[in-house]
Amino acid sequence: MEIKKPTALVTGCSEGGIGFGLVRELARRGVHVFASARSLSKMAALEKTPGITLVTLDVTSESSIEAAVALISATTGGSLTYLVNNAGTQIIRPFLDTSLAEVRKMFDVNVFGVAAGTQAFAPLLIKAGGTVVNLASITAYMCPPYMGGYSASKAACEVLSEVMRHELKPLGVKVLTVITGAVKTNIFVNAPDRGSQGQLPGGSHYLAAAAEVRARATGTEVEARLGSVEDFARELVEAMVRGKSGLVKIGNMSAIIPFLSSNAPAALFDYLAERDTGLDKVLKPVA
Repeated sequence: MEIKKPTALVTGCSEGGIGFGLVRELARRGVHVFASARSLSKMAALEKTPGITLVTLDVTSESSIEAAVALISATTGGSLTYLVNNAGTQIIRPFLDTSLAEVRKMFDVNVFGVAAGTQAFAPLLIKAGGTVVNLASITAYMCPPYMGGYSASKAACEVLSEVMRHELKPLGVKVLTVITGAVKTNIFVNAPDRGSQGQLPGGSHYLAAAAEVRARATGTEVEARLGSVEDFARELVEAMVRGKSGLVKIGNMSAIIPFLSSNAPAALFDYLAERDTGLDKVLKPVA
């Protein structure tokens, strides 16, 4: 049976994350939501919720994306009102201790996954006069230590999203670029190789800061500054249904960090970025 009401595909909907919260809020607002993740078991709590269809989707797999397009197109008559590119991954570790394979993994999901999904679902979005929602991050402005690959991928996501906005406008498709603030999610739990998150190799230059690296990698260092997924989801879905386009800042510190990055004295901004990181304990090796 073809769905007649507004529809949305949200990627990265594992329980406890931003995608999970967005799915529930969109469904509450009367949108039929295709909630996706690499594993259906990670979305089990959504299974019996009216107005939600669970979809297996790996944004790094061309065949997986093609299967999702076919399923959704057949269900909606070839249209899609909202595409929310939320799927993301992070590895937190000093850049010198992060392999290029790990950096590529973050770009594969956080940048190329956004590109691949948008290209694949473009015909459905154009037919619906829909909206693409891409989740960028304040880390692209803060440049926090130990999050180099993740922050770089989110900066690339933001730039790509804004280019999409210009190019899709004449086709009748809006693009919303979300500067995501500090939100309490399960991204630390769902991170790849979570048992090794923040662990340093024996020869690392940063062993003196091992406790601080680990605290950042597990989320304990920022926990007090995190807002709720529910508040984030309500604000973003409101922007979506009102037809907003362009940059929006949602979540704790999402407005102040970009402002400070452009206006604060460099020494002050460096202090804010480096405090509680343990970098003050790291010493240059003696020759």
